[in-house]
Amino acid sequence: MLLIFSSFDNRLSNITDLIKDESNPQSRLDVAEKVIFRWDSSRHSAPSWDEAPNEAAEYLTAVDEILDLLDDLSIRSNNEIIDRPRTLSVAMSRLEEEFRHLLIRNTVPLDGDRLYGSIRRVSLSFVSNEGELDEEFESFGEVDNESTCFHERGGSLGDDVHVDLVNSEAVEDLKVIAERMIRSGYEKECVQVYSNVRRDALDECLVILGVEKLSIEEVQKIDWKSLDEKMRKWIQAIKIGIRVLLAGEKRLCDYIFNGSDSAKEICFNETAKGCVMQLLNFGEAVSIARKSSEKLFRILDMYDALADVSPDLQSMVTDELVCGDAKGVLAGLADAAKVTFAEFENAVRSETSKKPMLNGEIHPLTRYVMNYVKLVVDYSDTLNSLLDNDEDESNDLQNEDKESTTPIARRLLALLSTLESNLEEKSRLYEDGAMQYIFLMNNILYIVQKVKDSDLIKLVGDQWVRKRRGQIRQYATAYLRAAWTKALFCLKDEGIGGSSSNASKVALKDRFKNFNACFEEVYRIQTGWKVPDPQLREELRISISEKVIPAYRAFLGRFGSQLESGRHAGKYIKYTAEDLENYLLDLFEGTPLVLHHMRRKSS
Repeated sequence: MLLIFSSFDNRLSNITDLIKDESNPQSRLDVAEKVIFRWDSSRHSAPSWDEAPNEAAEYLTAVDEILDLLDDLSIRSNNEIIDRPRTLSVAMSRLEEEFRHLLIRNTVPLDGDRLYGSIRRVSLSFVSNEGELDEEFESFGEVDNESTCFHERGGSLGDDVHVDLVNSEAVEDLKVIAERMIRSGYEKECVQVYSNVRRDALDECLVILGVEKLSIEEVQKIDWKSLDEKMRKWIQAIKIGIRVLLAGEKRLCDYIFNGSDSAKEICFNETAKGCVMQLLNFGEAVSIARKSSEKLFRILDMYDALADVSPDLQSMVTDELVCGDAKGVLAGLADAAKVTFAEFENAVRSETSKKPMLNGEIHPLTRYVMNYVKLVVDYSDTLNSLLDNDEDESNDLQNEDKESTTPIARRLLALLSTLESNLEEKSRLYEDGAMQYIFLMNNILYIVQKVKDSDLIKLVGDQWVRKRRGQIRQYATAYLRAAWTKALFCLKDEGIGGSSSNASKVALKDRFKNFNACFEEVYRIQTGWKVPDPQLREELRISISEKVIPAYRAFLGRFGSQLESGRHAGKYIKYTAEDLENYLLDLFEGTPLVLHHMRRKSS
């Protein structure tokens, strides 16, 4: 076959000589050496390996001839045939150079945008406010617009995602060179060249993925907003790095070094080590950094990402040091998540701001905690595995219930109980007893609604919700008593001094005058109070109306006629029952109004 090919191209004529003189090993060796040294003497002007396939084929044939002869000589122990190690050394030097250049020239740049686009996103959920925190709330920022603050969960990488790390046309050339170098005893040099080039290529891939080389000290100094972005990029990079880059690198190593198991293993481990360790170093730095509640979800994302790819990493990398470090970083992130969650619980417990909400509305602590807890539920599976041995339990659970609930359910019930206790304390900051109950109703209802509108309901249960709704009804009753007892006392018959036909007009005037003053004071104050929930606001107005309007209408019906016939009757009987009912519609809107500056609605 080679003789036929040589008739088409005189560049292969030397091969013809080799074949014609098979019986003369010395002659065959001389011819092969000429090919080797001709390439060596002209290597500065020689064409590149992939641009001159015929010359490359001739060179490889010459190398094979030398190797075959050396094998044959070693078998026959014909030592009088000259040993020519220099020829082999020159050939291997040339192949090593070509191997390096082929790798460098044919490395495929990573398309980071395409890979990021292949990560399937999950829903966005609320996390901490990125703005400045109110000085009164060192741990909890006031969040007015919850729809603008999100935590982007890590997505999953599709199983079919792969990239070409080296041009496929060059892979076969790399393989045949590697085979010759290994056969010649130059496996170490070949592996070293491959590892050096591909290690640099993987480092460049990490740069494209947005992963920087940072020391632990540098990570510790980064502000949270910047660190959050770096953690997000790391989460994507660890998935792409292990599932795509290292998996592709493993396939490449296995193919190119197919003839040597030791070369495959060493080559891949050396190539992968730098990339993996750079990723693990950042994970370790995060795990030992200062803990704060807003970091929990990113830490959990990092833990989930590393846990997800760990089996792949362990199956590919056989370097025990790297595998051990990966397990250590995973354990460190797990500990960091547990400590961070405990820090959050302690922060809720110890938040003792003394600044009451001006209109009795929902406290920033309540908003922050409930939106935080809603997101915690998304990580229930992970946290249940991490918190499995923890002993914290909620007082809301009976002993028999504790066995059937999950660790995260127990911790969240305890956290909600802590929040409620904290709100009870904060309600006492209000001097007005009625406002204490408005504040508690607003906040407990907000908690209940957040529980019902999320997967929290699956953890805390319907009974927990019913108990809180019962509390809200109790607070509503207490509010009515605190806010309206004084006004309703003015509408009682006792102390007027007679029947409805001969009651003391002086006493009646005082009663109407006092009732008007009470109602106007309540109106002035409670129009400025805020009940955000429209249903609760309407129920409170109805409850007030059912208490006050019938009592006023009955009192006016019994005694109004005795004053209406006298002078200045309008000074005492200022409102009809319908007037009062209309005025009650202004309560709890958060805009203070003054009644006596307004015209009567019924006139």
